[in-house]
Formats: sequence, C-alpha cells, structure tokens
Amino acid sequence: MMPNDPTASGPGAGTVADGFSRTDERTPVNGQTLDFTYNDGPSQQPFETDQSEGYGSGIDSHLPNPSHPMLQQTHEGEFRADHGDHPPIGITKANKLFAFCAALNSCNLGYDIGVNTDAAMKLQNSMDLSDTELEIFMGSLNLFAMIGALCAHAISDRFGRRGAFIVAAVGFIFGVMLQALSPSYGTLMFGRVFVGLGVGFGLAVDPIYIAEISPAAHRGQLVTWSEIATNIGIVLGFMSGLIFYNVEEDLAWRVMFAMGAILPAIMIYLAKYVMPESPRWLVSKGRENEAKDVLRRVYPSGYDVDVIVEEIKESMEREIAAEHAVGWDMILFPTPAFRRMLLVGIGTAIGQQVVGIDAIQYFLVFILDESGIKSRVAQSFILIFLGLIKLGMIFVAGYLFDTKGRRPLMFTSLAGMIVALVLTSINFIGDGHSATLGVVAMGLYLSFFSLGMGPGAWLIPSEVFSTSIRAKAMSVATFMNRVAGTLMTSTFLSTANAMSWSGFFLLLAVVCLVVMLFLYFLLPETKGRALEDMSTYFAEITGDRSILEVEETLARQVAEEEPNPNEERDEIETTPAATIPHEDAHVVGTMA
Repeated sequence: MMPNDPTASGPGAGTVADGFSRTDERTPVNGQTLDFTYNDGPSQQPFETDQSEGYGSGIDSHLPNPSHPMLQQTHEGEFRADHGDHPPIGITKANKLFAFCAALNSCNLGYDIGVNTDAAMKLQNSMDLSDTELEIFMGSLNLFAMIGALCAHAISDRFGRRGAFIVAAVGFIFGVMLQALSPSYGTLMFGRVFVGLGVGFGLAVDPIYIAEISPAAHRGQLVTWSEIATNIGIVLGFMSGLIFYNVEEDLAWRVMFAMGAILPAIMIYLAKYVMPESPRWLVSKGRENEAKDVLRRVYPSGYDVDVIVEEIKESMEREIAAEHAVGWDMILFPTPAFRRMLLVGIGTAIGQQVVGIDAIQYFLVFILDESGIKSRVAQSFILIFLGLIKLGMIFVAGYLFDTKGRRPLMFTSLAGMIVALVLTSINFIGDGHSATLGVVAMGLYLSFFSLGMGPGAWLIPSEVFSTSIRAKAMSVATFMNRVAGTLMTSTFLSTANAMSWSGFFLLLAVVCLVVMLFLYFLLPETKGRALEDMSTYFAEITGDRSILEVEETLARQVAEEEPNPNEERDEIETTPAATIPHEDAHVVGTMA
C-alpha cells in the first residue's frame, strides 16, 4: 500500500500539515488522533481518495495541496529513509571548531556594547559631549551596521562566507583604531562608520555560516553560539572598565577602545587558515568535491555526504525554478510562502531590538546610576555580574532550542522580560529608588532575553529563509534589526527623561507584549527541520500553489527518469509504514 493510503496506520499515514494556526489542535484523521503538537487547523473536508492522473492515493483534503499527489512530505531532521541506515547525528569536533570560529566574530559587537556601556560617561566627560551627541555616537553604530548588512549578501555570495568574515574584521580594526586616536568628535564619528560596517557584515554572515555547516538536529544549539560569543564580548568590555577604573578618563576610554582590535585580528587568521568555506556556497559555485570534503569533516565518519550534496542541489534547483515561476522580485513582491518567511524572519529580527535590549545595554550604567549606584567600581562589578548571568542563560537556551523548540522559548523569554520591565518601572516611581530591586530587575530582563529573544532572533531568520533568498533576506533582516536598534539607542536618554524612567520601561513592557502576539500568530515551529525543506514547508503552511506546482513538476520528472517505475512502485506499496525509522515518525507535513 502507498504510504499515504487511508488504510495505513503508521506514523507517516494520513498525517496533517504541521503549520501554525491560532486554532491549532490535534485533528482526527482516518479515525485516529495523530500525536502532533501543531497542525494546520481543523479539517474542512473529509479524508478522501484522489485517483486523478493515475495516482490513486488517499488525500487529506484539508491540506493546502490535495491536487499534488506526487509530492512527498517534508521531514524534521536528516533521518529520512533516503539517507540510509544512519545512527543519530552527533556534533563532530570539526563542527564545533568551525562554529566557534564563526561565533568569535560576534565578540566584536559584544565588546563594542560592553566597552561603550562602561566608557560612555568617561567619553562624555572627556570630550564634554551633550546627551544628544552621546546618543548619536551610541546609536550610529546600528545606523552604519545597516549599510554593512545590506552589502554583506553581495560580498558573501561573490567571495564566500570566509571572505565576508575577513572584510568585517578589517573594517572593525580600522574603525576602533580611529576612535581610539580621535582628537575630536568628528573623527570619533568617522571611526564609528567603519566599526558599524564591520558589525553589519558580521551579523549578517555569522548565523548563515553556522547554519550552513551544521546538521539540522544541532543547528539550533550551534547558531546560538553567535549570541554566546556576543555576550562573552560584552563581559570582556565590562571587564575592561574594571581594569582601567583608576586610570584618567581621557586615556582610559581610548585604551579600552583600542583593545577592540585584538579579536578581529584573530578572526582574520581563523578565516584564512582554519575555517572551511560553506558547503552550500561551494555547491552553488559548482565546487561539489570541495563541498563533500567539508561535509565529511562536519558529519560523523562514514556518513553518506553525497546524499546531502544532492539535497542541496535539488533544493537550489527547486528554488530557482520557483523563482522563475513567480518572477525575480521574490522579496519585494513575494508569493504567500515567501511572504510568510519574510514576515517571520525579518519580524523576529526587528522584535529583538524594539524590546529595548541594545538601548538598555548601552545605557546600563545610567540605569544603575539612576537606581542610586554611583560608585564606578560598584558599577563595574555589577556590570560584570549581569553580563555573566546573561551569558549563562544562553547556554541553557542553546540546549532548549533543539529539545523544546523555538516557539516555547520565545514566549517564555518575552513573558519574563515583561515582568522584569514592569518591576523596573515600579522601581522608578517616585524618589525612593531601590538599588537592589533595580539590579534584580535588570538581571531578570537580561536573563530572559538570553533565553529566547537573544539567540532566537538570529536562529530563526538563519533557518526560515530558503536558499534562493537566504543571503539577501538575511541582509534585510539584519538591516531592519539595526534600524530598530538605532531608533531605540538614539532616543533612549531623551525619551526616558521626557516621559519619566518609569513610563519608559512600562512602554517597553507593552512592546514586548505586542512582539509576543506577533510571534504567536505567525511563527511556525522549525525545530530540527533541514534547510532544504523550508520552501516546501512554508508552501505547505500557506498553500502556496506556485511553489507546490514546481515541486510537483520536479517530482514527476524524477519519476519519469526512473528505469523501472512499476517495480519501484510495487516495492513502495509493500513497505509497511511501521518500518519507517523512529526519527521519521516526526514527519510533520504530508504533501499527499
């Protein structure tokens, strides 16, 4: 019998599409309730049989593609039958090394945040800057990072991911040295341009590279390493303030800035001599043998990497065909599937910043000062303490993203942040500010941010965008993330002083609630899904006919090329659904 035969009873039989709906429920199919956390809502039509075009099969008619019987289901993970009899994939040492090297690039942004948090008051006093000038200096990093993010896709697609890492590091080194040696505010801002460009390049390419060298089963954990590295950089920046707390202010902030050139110098060496190129980029350039060599290093010994290369090629072929089918303006005028991808990926990236994280981190010293903590030494120790708490929570998030899923962690993260912001708002009511409550509330805010919104805002965009638009869409997502960060950071002090600190933090709590509702209605669960499945997965969710028809056409072409289709068909019909590997029980969408 066919795998989707109505009489089948295995885990792949009569399954329902694993999309997202606010009416998600476990829908009975074929008289049984399937054990899926999400599906595409209640069935509108009964399960029926479609004998059209010679393909007799059971069709779950409420699916978005009942007229495409050739299409196979998408899967969670790489443990499909076409990968052979492989044990669960572990993380190899090489995979960890390459992910670590890529994540190190994010330390640059983290160090800039940390060092500016502590150096802001020193810089303001040394150069006699106004609040507005300081806000512009802080917020401009995000502004210039937007430009770097928009250019990143052109460089990473043309010269490879490693080339983009080198460009980012060179820009960062040049920028921080200009800042450290600047005699005036104008020179300081000129150096800020190059620091921002370097940050933008890095933010766009880091998660893409890690996602493209990582097995789907561990992608969530490894991509969060970028956020871990960012927070390590933040802690290092905080520590530099403690090291130079007793140094004259004009010299202290200059040395603290100059130390930011160390990490990008290391990054240049790693990108040139240690890190391999992304296998997906190599395949896109026709360098399949090199791609296989890289895949053999990041997958367990003996794994059939030829299958993975073929999947990458097939995915690119499908998406190129889909791009031709819907035109070249896939980002400006997207089909339903690509529109959903863009809304989820870009919306999540924007959400990370509008909850106030960059603004709060850059002006954390001002918040502590407003809470009654005036000592520079005490402020430095508290900054390091908060930074370590935030860092520790990311390790927890890296594990939970791959075990509990993306949606639960994002919601938990936002709920905790709302509580922390409300407590901060209460603390700033009146004149009796509590230093203890202020520190506890900020600790909660940073901890819950790192549990979901921090790493998730880069993990989700890096995996939901299909290969054909991934580099460009990731650049747009990073660009919009930096736009939001610029607006928040450049207006933090002015807004807080204008509407009161209590009112400002209450407003941030409301924004967190809005972001939570956005994700509740639009974010699908992508835990464990192969990157090559994303375009079809989103087509399933949205009922995007243009994508599904391309998939159907390709499936028919493959079937026509089979030397013995009838023999193959008989073999499939005699294969019990129960013999599907255990991991394949996580089939989450039937392309019936």
